[in-house]
Amino acid sequence: MPLHRRPSTEAEAAALASGIRLRIIRLTSFEAMTNKELAARLGRDPATTLHHVRRLVDTGFLVPQEPRRGARGAKEIPYLSTGLSWQLDNDGADAVVVNEAMLEAYLAEMAEADLAGTETTRLVVQVDAGEVAEFKRRLDELLEEFEARPRNPAAKRTAVYVSVYPSR
Repeated sequence: MPLHRRPSTEAEAAALASGIRLRIIRLTSFEAMTNKELAARLGRDPATTLHHVRRLVDTGFLVPQEPRRGARGAKEIPYLSTGLSWQLDNDGADAVVVNEAMLEAYLAEMAEADLAGTETTRLVVQVDAGEVAEFKRRLDELLEEFEARPRNPAAKRTAVYVSVYPSR
């Protein structure tokens, strides 16, 4: 049964309106990462990354984990995604901005991806609005089904980006 998503708040939508923040959420979905680790992975300045991490913590997208000692003995705080982004409906006034951020995050991740291991497909169909709604519903159900499966720490991570849009 599909998850009943709730509309995002203004603060949540604003937090999701950044490709970098969306990438941080994805990177911390399965393993906690420190700000330093995130900055290195994203090729960003640690201070800038910390700004984004704090925004995600303040809006409930990340939770700090138990502090740990880094290589030089400094205290480091790893952060883990809460999964909140999957529970939100961003179809409101901020939908365009959030969609742009999702596309930005996707393009940045694809620029780093091994294209030999990437499967891509495109399809254009000519169907009525009811059939488009059916397609979206069935796709949502499939995504929900896989998201709800128990995590297998030994399995390879796979990312999916889906965009349904009017074709001209």
